[in-house]
Amino acid sequence: MVQQLDPVDVVTVGAGWTGGIIAKELAQNDYSVVSLERGGERETENFFTVHDELGYALRYKLMQDLSKETITFRNAPEDTALPMRRYGAFLPGTGEGGAGVHWNGVTWRFLPYDFQIRSQTIDRYGEDKIPDGMQLQDWGLTYEELEPYYHTFEYTAGIAGEAGNVDGEVQDSGNPYEGARADEYPLPPMEQTPALGRFADAASSLGYEPFMQPSANLTESYTNPDGVQQGQCQYCGYCERFGCEWGAKSSPITTVLPAAKETGNYELRTHADVIELLYDDSEGRVSGVRYVDRETGDIYEQRATVVALTAYVLNNVRLLLLSDIGEPYDPETGEGVVGKNYCYQNFGASATGFFDEEAWNLYMGAGALGTAIDDFNGDNFNHSDLDFIHGGNVSISQTGARPIVNNPVPPETPAWGSEFKRQSIENNHSTLGVSCQGSVLPFRDNYLDLDPNYTDQYGRPLLRMTFDWHEQDRNLVEYVGPYLEEIMQEMGADTVDATTALEGSFDITPYQSTHNTGGAIMGDDPADSVVNTYLQNWDAENLFIPGASAFPHNSGYNPTGTVGALAFRAAEGIQEYLNDPRQLVTP
Repeated sequence: MVQQLDPVDVVTVGAGWTGGIIAKELAQNDYSVVSLERGGERETENFFTVHDELGYALRYKLMQDLSKETITFRNAPEDTALPMRRYGAFLPGTGEGGAGVHWNGVTWRFLPYDFQIRSQTIDRYGEDKIPDGMQLQDWGLTYEELEPYYHTFEYTAGIAGEAGNVDGEVQDSGNPYEGARADEYPLPPMEQTPALGRFADAASSLGYEPFMQPSANLTESYTNPDGVQQGQCQYCGYCERFGCEWGAKSSPITTVLPAAKETGNYELRTHADVIELLYDDSEGRVSGVRYVDRETGDIYEQRATVVALTAYVLNNVRLLLLSDIGEPYDPETGEGVVGKNYCYQNFGASATGFFDEEAWNLYMGAGALGTAIDDFNGDNFNHSDLDFIHGGNVSISQTGARPIVNNPVPPETPAWGSEFKRQSIENNHSTLGVSCQGSVLPFRDNYLDLDPNYTDQYGRPLLRMTFDWHEQDRNLVEYVGPYLEEIMQEMGADTVDATTALEGSFDITPYQSTHNTGGAIMGDDPADSVVNTYLQNWDAENLFIPGASAFPHNSGYNPTGTVGALAFRAAEGIQEYLNDPRQLVTP
């Protein structure tokens, strides 16, 4: 029997960055908020013994249980999709804080170009620059409109960095290509290590403009505007796939969730697996959610004035499809919006350098410790004679060379045996890598839908992912790759192993990035988007869907900074809706 619970003002599906931000903002304004999190509770004290590389980096203690829920994958619509039974390309988190607990902490703002990518591309190069099948569209708002929310997220999280453009004035340090910001970062950038300095010197000598990348690994002890205190990064090298025992990696459990809990208006329910949004299409509203207590098997319905779908990208899209909210995307006709514009991240271009007579302390590091250049990102360079658009951020990172995963060896080294062991030992601290984090743009045949063959533990269809590289992606790698090789040569490497081609189809088995985006995209027209610019659903006006699922494309950056900014904007929209229920944006 389904048990009915007392209604609340807001219920969030998930308690990560987006759910935590919305919970904090609404609870601080005296609204009652409940977060339903399918994983368990977490706090900093849980990670005092987190330096367990086997358990966390290889056995995925902080990730979803794929035996209970996963996705199916195929490269093309004519292929057969099969379940992802082992972790590979990406690592969705679970539990309080979500993936925001085990992330690295790299915190970018997207470029102004990203938000108006279609119109600016056409204005500069003409409509023919956009290839057939590319579903490029503007976001419905500008960078300038989102800038105050970026500012709020950075000061809430305590982001460390060096500003490149303050109030329209380009600074002597920082990223000269970034959009104008209202103020400096709240904390100074991370320390530049000798290895990162080698990259910076080489990049400068080649005419590029290097800078320390923005980081949620705090460089000083910090108290944010909500009065929440965080510690200082110790450069221990255990960030991605790990929680931080110092409370020095900004995450939902060190920032927004404690602030929400302090209000007395917030309740976190763990092991609560939401299986359906309660949608009435005749009224254009959701009345709440239905969820299963994973420990008891009991089923509950939580009614709310507003539902915020704040799970991971793939879970957001799946719940919309399972709840029959919005028209599912059809790649054959191009009609429908739910599942449209799925994008990933392109790490195809890279250069690894082996230094015979030099070594660095690469065991020391931090998740967002890196030096970058943005000369090849966005439309920061002329694409007139190029057969792709956009680009990617180029960087060197020092995240901690842990002993199990880190085994760099020169090309042609055997994969096992005495020679592999010798090369692994010799090169462990004398190998540096430069990579390009390339944008991925939306194509008609890259999308998300429900699988007709495979189901989860409750008998519901799994989400099916259809994705492959296009010539756009391959051409980007072929262009940027040789420049990375040149940078590594300038750094003085004795042997350079460069990847300058993106070969074959996308392979979901090796880890690449957890930067999945799209499927419930934002815009100013319900004909081609799922949510408006406040992340309010067009079909159910009291449903808000923040997160990277709202991105119409993926940029050449990590998504979390933009996810956080959009969540603060969504929270503002929810408050406005609670005061005066209506569609906040008129198409």
